[in-house]
Amino acid sequence: MSQSNPTGLDAFKPSEIACLVENAGVAKVRLSVLQVLVLAILAGAFIALGGAAYTMVMTGADASFGPSRLLGGVVFSLGLILVIVGGAELFTGNALMVMAAVDGKISPSELTVNWAVVYAGNFAGAAGIAGGVWLAGILDGPAGDTAATIAIAKTQLGWVEAFVRGVLCNMLVCLAVWLTIAARTVTGKILAIIWPIASFVLLGLEHSVANMFLIPQGMLAGAQIEMSAFAANLALVTLGNIVGGAGGVALTYRFAYGPGKLL
Repeated sequence: MSQSNPTGLDAFKPSEIACLVENAGVAKVRLSVLQVLVLAILAGAFIALGGAAYTMVMTGADASFGPSRLLGGVVFSLGLILVIVGGAELFTGNALMVMAAVDGKISPSELTVNWAVVYAGNFAGAAGIAGGVWLAGILDGPAGDTAATIAIAKTQLGWVEAFVRGVLCNMLVCLAVWLTIAARTVTGKILAIIWPIASFVLLGLEHSVANMFLIPQGMLAGAQIEMSAFAANLALVTLGNIVGGAGGVALTYRFAYGPGKLL
């Protein structure tokens, strides 16, 4: 596939994006486990930093709906901007690797190992930032109350709500990643990220890696949450994220724009 472009401004076509996504999946499984783990820890920390900024934006605002929540979503976009532009491994975005697996470019075992290592690294990075925010005293006062409220609300979701919100969330996250691949400039990539991510926050959807930060942060701020409730939320949201990203985006686009379908 030719990637030449005299201006460097035109976006890649959907069929070209599909090819780039598959090539990226192959490149990811060629990294060593240690490389993947380090990049995954960074991604977890990056998403957590976006979550910390979101928590502060929502302090003193009505977190239920409306413009303040949209602003929170724009601020939360910092996390994926750091992941994409800075370079890191994010579990939810790696759902797109299913495209390479379906075409036999990577094996199911390679996909599974990547997901497992990235998931563990994301958790370590996100939880580490939660601890850092707590130790820094940022959760003292109103911000801590906001963090606790956010965490409690997430763990009180019913299993259907948590799962479906996870599906819808990662459809938007993977679409954001897809759009960043279309862009040829850093500015284009940032603009591609902001609106899908702001929309998932505005709609109150559920992102597993964000919850790896937001729920522990709330617990450190004093929210009375059982570990079993945290684990249940994370399991349901993670499953939903896989379905939404791998099925709702990766396999759908692979069918529409896969090999031989030059649209």
